Amino acid sequence: MRHARRHIVRRVARLAAVGGLLLGGTMVTRAVASEPPDASAAARTLARPASGTGAALVSRLGDARTAGHWVGSDGRPVVAVTDEDAAGEVRRAGAGARVVRHSMRELKSAVSALRSAPRVPGTAWALDYRSNEVVVRGDSTVSASDWSRLTGVARDIGGFVRMERVEGAFTTRLNGARPILSTAGRCSAGFNVTDGSSDFILTAGHCGPTGSVWFGDGQGGREVGSTVAGSFPGDDFSLVQYAGGEAGDGADVVAVGGGKGVRITGAGQPSVGQRVFRSGSTTGLRDGRVTALDATVNYPEGTVTGLIETDVCAEPGDSGGPMFSQGVALGVTSGGSGDCAGGGTTFFQPVTEALASLGVRLIVSPEAGDAGPGPAPSQPAAGGGGAAAGAASPGASAPVTGGNGSTLLSRLADRRNVGPGLLVVAGSLIVLVATRWIRVERDRNVYRRYYSATWG
Repeated sequence: MRHARRHIVRRVARLAAVGGLLLGGTMVTRAVASEPPDASAAARTLARPASGTGAALVSRLGDARTAGHWVGSDGRPVVAVTDEDAAGEVRRAGAGARVVRHSMRELKSAVSALRSAPRVPGTAWALDYRSNEVVVRGDSTVSASDWSRLTGVARDIGGFVRMERVEGAFTTRLNGARPILSTAGRCSAGFNVTDGSSDFILTAGHCGPTGSVWFGDGQGGREVGSTVAGSFPGDDFSLVQYAGGEAGDGADVVAVGGGKGVRITGAGQPSVGQRVFRSGSTTGLRDGRVTALDATVNYPEGTVTGLIETDVCAEPGDSGGPMFSQGVALGVTSGGSGDCAGGGTTFFQPVTEALASLGVRLIVSPEAGDAGPGPAPSQPAAGGGGAAAGAASPGASAPVTGGNGSTLLSRLADRRNVGPGLLVVAGSLIVLVATRWIRVERDRNVYRRYYSATWG
């Protein structure tokens, strides 16, 4: 009986030691894997370096030898160039090159000619870097005669201006991720910003003129603030100053629905082909890709230039909402066409331009530090989907998707567990060695007793 108990104890000890080795190894492996070598290395994504590389090459080669850049399907930068020498320089820099016929200088000249033509509400145009064309779109409100006249302008410019008809109408899209309401209409809180002494909401300029008072509910019982600055048309951004002067806790969080949010770590400029996310009160969280930059839209209310064009869907009620990628603020919803049932085109006011013009900076996650209008580090982004935006009010905090949790997995991945993990491994090895030594000694003693009994 005593021998059986000893055998069970030794087996349990060995199993515990093996388990300790596995646990300690997991703690060390996950902790080391989750620990970035330095702060700068932790703040990178594929799209951002690709965008930076492409932009640097375009700047170095000039607009007479290049025609834009974008992020390829493999995450690498691709630069459109007009000659083989430029293509070779691009490839030596580690980027892809596509030789095209028309330079950026020619494309911009075409856009200038379109802007000089009589304005036609319901039209929009943008530079399509990948097709090396200027794409002109006309919605359902454009008459046949106006479209024919604009087509004539495009024909005079050259064969690289492509004319397209689209369904629906290009409209500004009120509302957004966090509803704010006034006599001017219902709009959306985009991002929280500050000038160092007061906090504001950055939203779309068409939401309301300076002096508009905004409330967080339909009964006017909770005043959010009032519009103190903005630009529309031309641009499409405005500032709503908080009534209390402060945005409150969680000001660095963009709500994405379901009580979840994404921490904003800075502002940046998007690249064509980059995956982006948009949050709005009508259609929730949606994702897509940037299709063009420096787009112009002729809304019924006026013309807005310098917009980001995307294939992310939006509907009336989503205007002013935030667009972001990997925790980096990129734009606020301006307008578009189509809907989220059949798809469409949505335009965004670039955040960096708005910040620079208004003289404010984003309120960002404390881990990211102070972020101005320039590119900033990034953090994990929210996933796609169409979850409806939550009911939190502007400036209120929200749980953050991907935040530190109390699960066993997140604890094991804590980089502070490298030391404890090594201790667990060392202790388990000692137990294994000890149980092995005990078994060897037991076998040796048994053999000695057997030998003594047999041979005297």
